[in-house]
Amino acid sequence: MSRKVCLPIVVLGLLASALWAQTVDEIIAKSVQARGGAEKLKSIQSIKSTATMALGPGMEAPGVLIQKRPALARLEFSVQGLTVVQAYDGTNAWQIMPFMGKKDPEVMSADEAKEVQEMADLDGPIVDYKSKGNQVELIGKENVEGTPAYKLKVTLKNGDVQTVYIDADSFLEIKEETKRMVRGTETNVESNIGDYKEVNGIIFPFAIESGVKGSAERQKLTITKIELNVPADDSIFKMPAAAPASPKADAPKADQSKAAPPKTDPPKN
Repeated sequence: MSRKVCLPIVVLGLLASALWAQTVDEIIAKSVQARGGAEKLKSIQSIKSTATMALGPGMEAPGVLIQKRPALARLEFSVQGLTVVQAYDGTNAWQIMPFMGKKDPEVMSADEAKEVQEMADLDGPIVDYKSKGNQVELIGKENVEGTPAYKLKVTLKNGDVQTVYIDADSFLEIKEETKRMVRGTETNVESNIGDYKEVNGIIFPFAIESGVKGSAERQKLTITKIELNVPADDSIFKMPAAAPASPKADAPKADQSKAAPPKTDPPKN
């Protein structure tokens, strides 16, 4: 094949890649606009979400999630009277898991920390994805329970891969799949997202149903209230020191009433 033919093919290939990338950015731009616009999203400095998670028949876990820029998060929820805490201070992820017999805070493993770190991103992985070190590809379109959706493959900076489904009509996210390693085993968690409502001119989902792909078990998160730009001191995201150990009890003193009588010298003749 002559060079005259090869050159146009290479140019067309580069042009096609550029157009494809532009399509990805257009979809993301429309999604941002559907949520309220970039200016309104960036005006949010903190979010407080109050929610209830249905864990099974008759079992609910009320909780509160606080997120703050640039990348802080703290989640608290109660299970059978015990309060679980998971947080990220921008550098370290830590947790308190009392129902596992651990009442003191501990640093999360690298795999466990990923979910909390992602939770600290107020805007989500596709907004400003290049500056975050993420990669986004448009795979195509697919029906999600009868709704046509754009299918985006998102490779996060930490190596995890997400598939984000954007409603082709509303341009709101309706489904997400995340592949990550948990204790050396790859898991694929899928979440259906919906019940969007407006809060101060910004659109938020109020219902998220999640579970391991292929499993019938699902956890339904129902958000009851979202508050924007609430005060949140940075100290609440930092891991507290472990509670000091209880001092040992003093040894019991001898009962003086039962003590042996003092020795006396025998009488002299």
